[in-house]
Amino acid sequence: MTRPEVDPKPPETAAPREQVKPWPAEVSELLAKAAALCIEHGVDLEQFMRGAWTAYVEGRPGYREYLEEQQLIGQLEELRRAGKLGEA
Repeated sequence: MTRPEVDPKPPETAAPREQVKPWPAEVSELLAKAAALCIEHGVDLEQFMRGAWTAYVEGRPGYREYLEEQQLIGQLEELRRAGKLGEA
């Protein structure tokens, strides 16, 4: 039984390897594109920033709850310092 011949060269139709960008460069590029689209469509800065923050927080499961907890802890500490809340 003979083995079929295999051409050691890759086929010329093979797609060239894509260069992978470092993630900070890719993120910067994507943010720049998002900003350009927002400007093009009349989205103001506050809406853009709010949308970017929401996307960031939603991309990290549990982060919103963590931030809310930290805010509550800060408020309780402030009330304790002001003498409006006792220590247990």
